[in-house]
Amino acid sequence: MKKRFLTITAIIALFSLSILISAFNNENKDTKTDGVKFTQAELTHPPFVPQALGNRKPSNIRVDLEIIEKEGPIANGVSYTFWTFGGTVPGSFIRVKEGDFVEFHLKNNPNNKLPHNIDLHAVTGQGGGAASSLTAPGHESVFSFRVINPGLYVYHCATAPVGMHIANGMYGLILVEPKVPMPKVDKEYYVMQGDFYTAGANGDQGLQPFDMSKAIKEQPDYVVFNGATGAITGDKSLTAKVGEKVRIYIGNGGPNLVSSFHVIGEIFDNVYIEGGSLINHNVQTTLVPAGGSAIVDFKVDVPGTFIIVDHSIFRAFNKGAIGMLKVTGPENKDLYSGKQDDRIYLAEGGSIQTMPSVAIVQPVAKNLQERIAYGKIVFANNCVACHQADGQGLKGAFPPLAKSDYLNADKDRAIKILKNGLQGAITVNGTRFDSVMPKLALTDEQIANVLSYILNSFENSGGEITTTQVTNQHD
Repeated sequence: MKKRFLTITAIIALFSLSILISAFNNENKDTKTDGVKFTQAELTHPPFVPQALGNRKPSNIRVDLEIIEKEGPIANGVSYTFWTFGGTVPGSFIRVKEGDFVEFHLKNNPNNKLPHNIDLHAVTGQGGGAASSLTAPGHESVFSFRVINPGLYVYHCATAPVGMHIANGMYGLILVEPKVPMPKVDKEYYVMQGDFYTAGANGDQGLQPFDMSKAIKEQPDYVVFNGATGAITGDKSLTAKVGEKVRIYIGNGGPNLVSSFHVIGEIFDNVYIEGGSLINHNVQTTLVPAGGSAIVDFKVDVPGTFIIVDHSIFRAFNKGAIGMLKVTGPENKDLYSGKQDDRIYLAEGGSIQTMPSVAIVQPVAKNLQERIAYGKIVFANNCVACHQADGQGLKGAFPPLAKSDYLNADKDRAIKILKNGLQGAITVNGTRFDSVMPKLALTDEQIANVLSYILNSFENSGGEITTTQVTNQHD
């Protein structure tokens, strides 16, 4: 009887505890101010967005956002002191509904050094909230507003000097969903571009401070998505499956540059121009102004890695404004067949013939000196654009071939890369690169020649790669 009594008592205690925990969790979700009930807004870090709000009625919403000054990576081996909303660049994604009444709690972490505030472009009121939210470290500001215009809006710090606060990463997006919901999609992502100005040049190692003179001249060292080079590449790429509809909420924190947003190999079915209600269709590239936004929808019909860029293209390949959308699923040969064969163009008569697989007219090197000379020609025609004439590569984009520990360590691996291409992260001379090298249309003789040239140039280890070695190297 005593055991039974103890068991019943334990069950009652556990039941009571569960009620207390439930009440505590509900209290965290729902709060009251002056007797008015507020529902806690869901905030998410990039590249993710909160759940769609559907058909819910306008409500009282509470938003808690903390300002955090923190050091973090901006590129391989390069760090920067970011000023952030919510600990990330861009700041936390905020999702509310047209007609919502928002109570905003802006908290400035006590470990921070500077006062900050927030200007939400979705707010109708002085400074978009900036006049009511100047907050010292260790303090919290509370202000409220009603969102009356649907759309996708930028928010940013507006504390003087405003440009410096924005340039250090203090921006994000707030989506005001319209009363009639947007069409449903399968995947939603949050991407925001920003330009950064560092004391050192692009790729200079170590902690880099902000450079005001470069910012005033509008000469950024980095132009990136989501706060760093490679933030949405490799294993951090956006993902989708064939047949899914994708929506990207794209913002531009600036502070200076306009973005020419483009996804290579895709066409935007719908573009909500500047994040508003006007919708354009079948768009290749859309402009996103500094301090502005856009919403793009598209269906992915074929598999592959789709490269996301600012089509002011040197920003993409030289300064970091590049990302990836990796799509998996079955191929659709009727829609996109890929490369079917390799042909040469015969100048006489202007005819095109299928390239024979064996009878290709190609110089055959008789010795190492000839192989190097022929390889130099192959290098100039195929490799210079990415790896540069001096073999130094491009910082943050393409690895160096000069004094390359990666190349010199494994010649068989180098042959495989030229035969098959390469995708994924590698480390060369202590620096991580995560880009794509396509499979080049080179013969075994050309591969042997160009590798021999590279090995005997740029202070590399020397040696010869023969055509037989290349031919015998299988996947």
